[in-house]
Amino acid sequence: MYAIIQTGAQQTRVEEGGKIQVDLLPNPVGAEIELNKILLLGGETLSIGKPYVEGASVKAEVLEHTRGKKIVVFKHWRRNDSRRTNGHRQQYTILKIKSITA
Repeated sequence: MYAIIQTGAQQTRVEEGGKIQVDLLPNPVGAEIELNKILLLGGETLSIGKPYVEGASVKAEVLEHTRGKKIVVFKHWRRNDSRRTNGHRQQYTILKIKSITA
């Protein structure tokens, strides 16, 4: 069985036992959370939500909080000898999917 869940502005396909990386969540490491925004449930039968599947949930455990690779944001204004360099590292939460219930 698999599900397509929505966390923040992202949609992710998940299966039991899998690990996913989502935007930073406020839950502490080791906490078990329940995700209720299920867009689609797949398996023997397909259930499509309008917009969410009612009564469906995904339980996940927070494994760790981490940061992504650093990206360099470089802005340059032509003919002005002006430039600015910034860096950014996105914060993520790693989740392990425990169960999918319909």
